[in-house]
Amino acid sequence: MKIIDMHCDTISELLKKNRIGQAESLLQNTGHVDLVRMQKSGYLLQNFALFVNLAAGENPWQEVCELYQLYEEEVCKNSDLIAPVYCYQDIAKNEASGKMSAMLTVEEGGVCGGEIEKLHELYAMGVRMLTLTWNHPNELGYPNKQAGGLTEVGRAFVAEMERIGMIVDVSHLSDAGFYDVLSVAKKPFVASHSNAREICTSARNLTDDMIRELAGAGGCMGLNFYAHFLRTISAGEKNPGTIKDVVRHARHIVNVGGIEVLGIGSDFDGIDTHEELPGVQSMELLWDALHKSGFTQAQLDKIFCGNVLRVYRAIL
Repeated sequence: MKIIDMHCDTISELLKKNRIGQAESLLQNTGHVDLVRMQKSGYLLQNFALFVNLAAGENPWQEVCELYQLYEEEVCKNSDLIAPVYCYQDIAKNEASGKMSAMLTVEEGGVCGGEIEKLHELYAMGVRMLTLTWNHPNELGYPNKQAGGLTEVGRAFVAEMERIGMIVDVSHLSDAGFYDVLSVAKKPFVASHSNAREICTSARNLTDDMIRELAGAGGCMGLNFYAHFLRTISAGEKNPGTIKDVVRHARHIVNVGGIEVLGIGSDFDGIDTHEELPGVQSMELLWDALHKSGFTQAQLDKIFCGNVLRVYRAIL
């Protein structure tokens, strides 16, 4: 089993803990993702997001630079286990030398302040995927639950990202923004950590039409393990979030968009988890549950690795 996960917030979680005096590392920690457990579970590649909350009051660019510094330090300290990905060939090179791969992403296009020059700086740092918005409007566009799509600056960013070889991520983007990306993009794009809205009504999930359009564009979407994106519940009811719920989304997404559209985007360290999916060590349980539900070995290889690799090959 080889695993690629398109989204986790581990670097942001480590910085948060370090700032309050809890010295934890990427090698081993009490969160959802660390290198020791990743290696045991069969990870080929983990996308590490630098997440910035525009409403938190800090300088967004300074914050993303501090996160980047921590990421660089942690990857360098553990260079015997993991190495960065700058181009597609790095993935195979790292695997051949017995190492996992780390791909750097940014979750919040607003850190650039609408400046293409900042986008180029992120690329020079090694960022190879950008989530255009988080939960707040920015210079590029509007998030889910809000009206409005991409701005003209946002359209220019999408075009420039494709030109330089950076993956466009529409998770968190508004519905109108999704269709704007679809109209602008000439290459595949991703929804790195989004589920099916037909199964769970959260605006963070994709409609069936979006799933079909994403598949038609050659892109893929990553199964998100957050309970409130897995199941719609009544107010006041506890939402357990289960592997069975993840399987329901996987089956629906494949039925709508085909097997090529589905990947993994756990959102580990950015969400509350539960007993069935407590961290990277539980991925084999998910594999087994999907297999028992009728997915073949070949289909599971595509979901856990192959589909994301196909997109990365096309962009990086």
